[in-house]
Amino acid sequence: MDASSQIIPSALLDWYDVHARVLPWRSPPGAPPPDPYRVWLSEVMLQQTTVMAVKDYFARFTARWPSVTALAQAADGDVMAAWAGLGYYARARNLLACARAVAATGGEFPQTEAALRALPGLGAYTAAAIAAIAFGERAVVVDANVERVVARLFAIGDPLPGGRKAIRAAAETITPSSRAGDFAQAMMDLGATICTPRNPRCLLCPLAPSCAARAAGQAEAYPVKPAKAAKPARQGRAFWIERDEHVWLVTRPGKGMLGGMRALPDDGWNARADGSAQPPLPGPWQRAGVVRHVFTHFSLELSVDVHGGTGDPAQADAAGEWWPLDRLDEAGLPTLFAKAAALGLAAMEGVA
Repeated sequence: MDASSQIIPSALLDWYDVHARVLPWRSPPGAPPPDPYRVWLSEVMLQQTTVMAVKDYFARFTARWPSVTALAQAADGDVMAAWAGLGYYARARNLLACARAVAATGGEFPQTEAALRALPGLGAYTAAAIAAIAFGERAVVVDANVERVVARLFAIGDPLPGGRKAIRAAAETITPSSRAGDFAQAMMDLGATICTPRNPRCLLCPLAPSCAARAAGQAEAYPVKPAKAAKPARQGRAFWIERDEHVWLVTRPGKGMLGGMRALPDDGWNARADGSAQPPLPGPWQRAGVVRHVFTHFSLELSVDVHGGTGDPAQADAAGEWWPLDRLDEAGLPTLFAKAAALGLAAMEGVA
């Protein structure tokens, strides 16, 4: 057996016992595992989102829906509205699907990585994290932080994403059978606080003596990332239609960009094409401003137009609802449309 398979987890767990982050979804080092529901919810929220951004959302979700059964009974619109601002909205749709699948089988999460993978929306990382943290099962947990730590420890030079196979294989060699949850969280904490993307704090790292990248003086060179491709720039229009202190909102299709979220009507822009620039009603229309937003695969320049006519989208067989302006913050608009709505409100206030 390679000595690193014993030295690395031992050194890391000793460090974690002293330096573990205190987070609302965690149990302290060495304590009984936390509630699987809280582990699952936090891991879904934390995908491509920072801990600081997640804390308040996690607190609100668990106060409103304290169990997976309670969440399973929630209305889709309520959950999507509560998720607004966290981004990557497919996660919220998967969250509901998974909660309902768990509730349908008695309200208890399965305890193995393989069974967790069968739940809706649970990929390899999330299933492994829940299995290790909530149930103590030995599972190889590799998120972006762990990926960076392991790539540096073993100086794995294969560029991402292809290099992930070698990184996972190396992570397998150092994952212990005991304290699986603590080890997984210790690796995450090390990557988040010590083995950071830039200016890693190698002098404070408990794994420094075992780190091949540090020995070569090249810690920041790993993991090796491919050159970034230029993001296409898209253009679209959103439409503010106001009547009697209400604004017309639509619910976006369940699949696709910002799926299932309330939003202002728009001209059909998407990741592959500009919008049609066609408004939902005859004019006149007044330009209120432009919102610029960057998605994962493209950037968007969204013009916001305010309706100055008398037509009613409800009478034009358009699907939507009149939402009271004094409760607009309760609509759960995603960030893009919240910014667009702010422009629409400001423009109408200027007219009044």
